[in-house]
Amino acid sequence: MLTHWFLAAIHLLAFGLGFWAVLSRGTAFRRLSAGMGEARSVLHADNLWGICAIVLLVTGGIRAFGGYEKGTDYYLHQPLFHLKMTLFVVILLLEVAPMVTLIKWRIALARGRAIDDRRAKLFARISHVEAMLVLLMVVAATGMARGVGWG
Repeated sequence: MLTHWFLAAIHLLAFGLGFWAVLSRGTAFRRLSAGMGEARSVLHADNLWGICAIVLLVTGGIRAFGGYEKGTDYYLHQPLFHLKMTLFVVILLLEVAPMVTLIKWRIALARGRAIDDRRAKLFARISHVEAMLVLLMVVAATGMARGVGWG
């Protein structure tokens, strides 16, 4: 019983912290594009966002398919679970360009080179869209937890 509670708590905390991190990353990108920020603040927020995404994936996978919660059959036949996973995949697809760019930034900064921040404004928008999608995932999760759409 405590394991169920612990996994649920960590999963929900990762949603909240991940939402804040991706929103902060978007704001840091926007400040950078306006000449008022620095790349390090983008990278710090991105690190936290990445950690939260991994925690969400691991705890969600354990909860859905590891014999916890309602069981695999419930999740595989739950429309809101499919919506939640679709939103997660959309976030992952949106994340490809910022992730590749930020890896290049990390390499450039480690070598003492300048970064190419021309797409910072675009990445700010992408980050804020991802934050909205995280909120929609929470809405789907709360419905799923209450059996909405089941049966």
